[in-house]
Amino acid sequence: MIWPFKPRFQKQIARIEINGAIAGATRKRVLEALKTVEERRFPALLLRIDSPGGTVGDSQEIYEALKKLQRKTKIVASFGNISASGGVYIGMGAEYIVANPGTITGSIGVILRGNNLERLLEKVGVSFKVVKSGPYKDILAFDREITESEKTILQELIDVSYQQFVQTVADGRKLAAETVRSFADGRVFTGQQALALGLVDRLGTEEDARCWAAELVGLDPEKTRCFTLEERKPLLNRLFSRDASNVGQLAAIPGLSVGMEWLEFELATSGLPLWLYRP
Repeated sequence: MIWPFKPRFQKQIARIEINGAIAGATRKRVLEALKTVEERRFPALLLRIDSPGGTVGDSQEIYEALKKLQRKTKIVASFGNISASGGVYIGMGAEYIVANPGTITGSIGVILRGNNLERLLEKVGVSFKVVKSGPYKDILAFDREITESEKTILQELIDVSYQQFVQTVADGRKLAAETVRSFADGRVFTGQQALALGLVDRLGTEEDARCWAAELVGLDPEKTRCFTLEERKPLLNRLFSRDASNVGQLAAIPGLSVGMEWLEFELATSGLPLWLYRP
């Protein structure tokens, strides 16, 4: 006997948000959410991306998980205010992409930055004594200038990562790799320009993307609900407000918490290849 009623999750669209810089915490949260989508057998997923990108490995792991989920679930990505660099890479894991006309997207490329504090250290009288197993073990050390041979090594590293990015976009959007390279030079463009380039499928809002996802799986867009998968906060955090502490009061200052998050990200990723839009 066939049970006539579908489980309730099969009548809903799952929704996952990816906000801010992509790093380890984002990867962990999104992978757990994608596993839940698969276990509960949601027929469709609305992936809302509002991110300038982030670390290479974390972006790749999210992308691979999305490609695997595609075998069972229709995935529609909605690009928000900004979906650039690593945000674009993750978006390639969706079958369909919707962007606002004014969405900032693109920035397909790789960047690696190091800091040279040699002159500052000289002024304060600080120097480092280094013992290393090979000439490149302290590559991108902040107390000296980078050498030409080190530049060559790092450029090769960046070039390989860039080729991976280009090929992923070419595969995801069914474009020739040479076509992708023609606009994958780090430039950004609007959602309207992205549509002309073939980087997105339609222009529209997140609501338009939700309706499209519902239609793709035979659900009524007017009646179908979105089930947003969010990271569960620890019990104590849910019981007690952060505003009770000085840290919570500081975090409530507009822009300060965002600035602190970016500073933490910059420090954690110094010297790493990034798929990140840096305006």
